Amino acid sequence: MSQALRLYDQTLPNQISLSCRAAGEPDNPRRVLFLHGFPEAAFVWDELMQALAPQALCVAPNLRGYERSSAPADASAYRAKHVVGDVAALIDAMGAPVDLLVAHDWGGGLAWNLAALSPERLRHLVIINSPHPATFLRELRDNPAQQRASTYMNALVQPDAAARYSANDFALLWQVLSKSGQPAWLSDAVRAQYRAVWSRGLDGALNYYRASPLRPPTGPDDQALQALQLPDSVVCVNLPTTVLWGEGDHALLPGLLDGLCNWVPKLTVHRHAQASHWIVHEEPQWVLGHLKALLASQAG
Repeated sequence: MSQALRLYDQTLPNQISLSCRAAGEPDNPRRVLFLHGFPEAAFVWDELMQALAPQALCVAPNLRGYERSSAPADASAYRAKHVVGDVAALIDAMGAPVDLLVAHDWGGGLAWNLAALSPERLRHLVIINSPHPATFLRELRDNPAQQRASTYMNALVQPDAAARYSANDFALLWQVLSKSGQPAWLSDAVRAQYRAVWSRGLDGALNYYRASPLRPPTGPDDQALQALQLPDSVVCVNLPTTVLWGEGDHALLPGLLDGLCNWVPKLTVHRHAQASHWIVHEEPQWVLGHLKALLASQAG
């Protein structure tokens, strides 16, 4: 089976076009879909996709607003119903259901929503360091530590955020990826991949934050978060779900996993004590081992 990466553009019924990366034979009935987060892009999944290509067709889209995918200017175009709709349409184009939906960070935000509202489109959900909306809402309301850890979100929604994060060769974005010092995985080649994506513009990626009501209060008079309601009917996930979590994540604290089984009853959690938010870069073999095991268990 082919392990070479293929690039293609998928135009969806809503006329959004997603630039995609794929590995594996197109006619393989096993399918794995990967969703990236911020400030990443589809290329972060290349190593995992090529390793899984003998077992499944693997596809990783650049989400709307990223790389060569459609990037509507209006922040309202990045509300959950629109971006989740993109993922649902892509799965339908691949041939639903997918065996695994693997999602990190903002990709996980879309995946939690899709799994709750359209479970028929996937067999197993794999979440990597991405908070479930119900526990995120709880922690943003009640946990001062998570509120402090999430303050960066309020900076990302400002009108001048794209200019500030682009300045000096994206200095602030390199800091996001290097919070604990210069990581070994951030090689010159990987930097070039990030720089190529960011150079196309940042507003599309930032619009995910601007369109979301889930961000920490800006002060005691900010009551938007207290008024937000997430009914169980839109957040409960009854699919088999595996969560892979790097416990060294500075932005998403381990308390986000507390009580998760109340909304995700078929839940398995695997924690990595040393890994950070960038676990896909840091520990690809650890992540790969879990994905291979899940595919093998489905085959059995």
